[in-house]
Amino acid sequence: MDIRHDKVFRKQYRKANKHIRLAFAERSQLFQTDPFHPFLHNHALAGSYKGYRSINVTGDWRALYAESHSATGEIIIEFKLFGTHSQLYR
Repeated sequence: MDIRHDKVFRKQYRKANKHIRLAFAERSQLFQTDPFHPFLHNHALAGSYKGYRSINVTGDWRALYAESHSATGEIIIEFKLFGTHSQLYR
C-alpha cells in the first residue's frame, strides 16, 4: 500500500493543532495495519464526496481519502482533505 498526501491535505494538516496531528499519526499507523479497524470508522461517502472514504481521527476530526491502483496493481491511498466534521461537510 502506497500512502500519499495531497497538497490541500498537507496545508489543512499543518493548520491543525499538535494534539490533532499526533492523533492522525496514530490513526495513520493503525490504518496501515488494518484500514477497516472499527476504531477508524472507515466508510464510503456520498454526494459531492462520492468516490472518497473517511476515517475518524478524533471524535470530530476526519481524514478523507481516495483509493486507486497503480499499473502494477499496488493500492494507492491519497489523503485529500483533513478537517472537522463541520468544516468538511457544510
